[in-house]
Amino acid sequence: MRILLKSCTIVAKNGNFEGKQDLLIENGIIEKIQPSINEPADHVIERENLHISAGWFDAKVNFCDPGNEVKEDLFSGLKAAESGGMTGVALTPNTQPTVSNKSQIEYLKMRGAFSPVSVYPYATLTSNMKGENLAELYDLSQAGAIGFTDVHHPVSAGILYRALLYAKNFDGKIISFPLDTTTFGKGYVHEGRLSVMTGLKSIPSMAEIMTIERDLNLVRYTDAKLHFTGISTKEGVELIRKAKKEGLQVTADVYILNLIYNQDAVLGFDAAFKVLPPLRAEEDRLALIAGLKDGTLDFVCSDHTPEDIENKEVEFDQAAFGAIGVETLFPLLNSISELTLSEKIDLISAKPRNVLGIIDNKIEINSLADITLFNPSAEFTYDVVDAHSKSKNTPVHGKQLTGEVYGLISQGILSLQS
Repeated sequence: MRILLKSCTIVAKNGNFEGKQDLLIENGIIEKIQPSINEPADHVIERENLHISAGWFDAKVNFCDPGNEVKEDLFSGLKAAESGGMTGVALTPNTQPTVSNKSQIEYLKMRGAFSPVSVYPYATLTSNMKGENLAELYDLSQAGAIGFTDVHHPVSAGILYRALLYAKNFDGKIISFPLDTTTFGKGYVHEGRLSVMTGLKSIPSMAEIMTIERDLNLVRYTDAKLHFTGISTKEGVELIRKAKKEGLQVTADVYILNLIYNQDAVLGFDAAFKVLPPLRAEEDRLALIAGLKDGTLDFVCSDHTPEDIENKEVEFDQAAFGAIGVETLFPLLNSISELTLSEKIDLISAKPRNVLGIIDNKIEINSLADITLFNPSAEFTYDVVDAHSKSKNTPVHGKQLTGEVYGLISQGILSLQS
């Protein structure tokens, strides 16, 4: 199959392409990149303000399969990712049962083989996510797990210490969600002005700071690698900045809603804004953006967490944490004026792949076509009724967003949005 993309703007942080380019793809391989190509093709694609980039990657999604398919399954989740322009997603292991053995990794990869969106599963760090014994990390890695995490379940210093040492033998990726639940119990919102005004139980910044400090000490002692997911505080950003300057092998990501909203969004008691980590102060939000800008934070992910009506449309303190977001990751990120377009694309394409050890297919001749097609200036109103996700828990329903996905080319498949 031959695909011809006409008059594209190629977005790449260190790209060498100037002006509009035509791109010819044959049997999934980029054959030509020139200012003008006039050759026959099975598909000729011309769109208003067409931009293309290396395929986007969402490094933290929960598709609830197996066990909670009423909220989401691999089919609906991957269709949502495809609609959002993702050519790859990393699946969290907090399913029922948890992803703790090779057969479950194989199940996810086989079930996802129908989609142009590549599936990269995480596995649990401890057996069945119970926090007692390490999972079979090496065997899980050999089966295709790209990293190990107990998601929101607390991990003791002793378990993390042994995991860091063991993973060094095969360059495994250990992932820490820095939130010490023993410091706040059942908290829901950021501790400070908001918790006082609303009377809701709080989650202090210290719960994140203490865990990061502990984990960095373990990294320093073991000389191992660690990735932090879901950084939300200015102090957390500064701790990671200092650790990187020290030469520690640490990386970190941030969730998109923590970049867009601060604690004031919760004043209306809308459970769609109940996320973990909580939306924090404006100074924290600005520190997160600065951390992305200077490279302290490595990438952005959606933390796509589907929940059904029974778990969301209830009183705020009774509602489950989480929001869907794989379809709106780019338009929300696109709203951050402090970042350039190429920086934004890098944060959801090359950077997460590099951190997770996944091949980054650049846009160059003779490389595999792994491409997202989009218009960064197109405006639209997001209607969650039309979303591909089974669940509809999002705070951006009815919002005006900027950045339309036209489609993607991945694994030899052309997928265009209607």
